[in-house]
Amino acid sequence: QVQLVESGGGLVQAGGSLRLSCAASRGIVSFYSMGWYRQAPGNQRELVATIFNSGATNYADSAKGRFTISRDFVKNTVYLQMNSLKPEDTAVYYCNGQVSTAQYWGKGTLVTVSP
Repeated sequence: QVQLVESGGGLVQAGGSLRLSCAASRGIVSFYSMGWYRQAPGNQRELVATIFNSGATNYADSAKGRFTISRDFVKNTVYLQMNSLKPEDTAVYYCNGQVSTAQYWGKGTLVTVSP
């Protein structure tokens, strides 16, 4: 079974940057799209950014202009470059990969932004 593994989370001061990575653990997998979601304490999980096979991207309003999603098709890895981080960005960030018949989720990586 294919698994998605996130890395790169941690503690950062407001205004700082982090880069999250997510890679398929094994197998030959071609995702229709890959993306990042986040869930803050007491809140619902929300979309942060997605990237499609065409290279097109989609961002939440809260992320647009500060975050950049990219994809390495050789390594089957998706990245989320997060700049100008705010305390409101504090959440568990989850990697998502979508094919025509199923979705896959990572276990999440915690991002904490201190004021």
